[in-house]
Amino acid sequence: LGRMKPVIVVHGGAGRIFKEREEGCRAGTVRAALRGYGVLKAGGSAVDAVEEAVRSMEDDPHFNAGCGSVLNEKGEVEMDAIIMDGKNLDSGAVSAVKCIENPIKLARLVMEKTKHMLLTDQGAHMFAQAMGIPEVPGEKLITERSRERWKKNLEPDSNPGEFQKDLGTVGAVAIDSEGNVACATSTGGLSNKLIGRVGDTACIGSGGYADNHSGATSTTGHGESIMKVVLARLILYHMEQGMSPEVAADTALDYMKTRVGGLGGVIVVNKAGEWAARFSTKQMSWATVKDDELHYGIYAGEEHVKSLGDALASEGL
Repeated sequence: LGRMKPVIVVHGGAGRIFKEREEGCRAGTVRAALRGYGVLKAGGSAVDAVEEAVRSMEDDPHFNAGCGSVLNEKGEVEMDAIIMDGKNLDSGAVSAVKCIENPIKLARLVMEKTKHMLLTDQGAHMFAQAMGIPEVPGEKLITERSRERWKKNLEPDSNPGEFQKDLGTVGAVAIDSEGNVACATSTGGLSNKLIGRVGDTACIGSGGYADNHSGATSTTGHGESIMKVVLARLILYHMEQGMSPEVAADTALDYMKTRVGGLGGVIVVNKAGEWAARFSTKQMSWATVKDDELHYGIYAGEEHVKSLGDALASEGL
């Protein structure tokens, strides 16, 4: 065993990243990629690595997931998350969960401790209690920025659509040294969404998909559009037809744009360990580590490269 070189790719959400948040988003995605890669280098599985990378971004208030999630119409945080194991197509997801710090951890427990794939709202809450996941006060997940934006969107002449462009769903895909792939995605959803709204993130094939036979992908962008074209599965379908990760991602994003007018972004790794980070929005923060080299960017065509050693040193990891 140990034939495959491990690879991790992460995204911190597609959309418009405001100038003053750029540094924080970039740093947060880089940190998540380094953490996930650390898990892979230590012999951890792809599932462990994507969970760790996403957990790192849920804990970072720069992203619309976990702490820092946007608020629904009632001013509450409701979060969705999914994780999937490409080895046997096992998946776990939660939707509309409140008062827990790491929905991705709960999604993994759904995958491993139940016969089900998706638990929602009250049921997810009861399951979290049964699993001993500590409850946190809802306020603890709410940042000043989320509350400000929620208030702005409540104003009669506001256009919440304008703000949706700054989305910030987070995700990760990985392949481990045994050639197993996995994906994980987590989000607070749309700002000022209806209570109980669930987007693409918790839906298998839309918010993410992983299959050792082809690869893994995690998506971000306008959830309803992503669901209409089942974006994650569509990308893997294109790879099964022989497309490279980059061409498959661009083809699927292009279809989503022309067919339903939706914008988004995706990260992909195929079973050979080739990766891509592509988006049709203005920006998407992303980072990847492969062959002990870190690559990251936010703007189209932007790609910085650092050696793993330098990257870890500057992170203090």
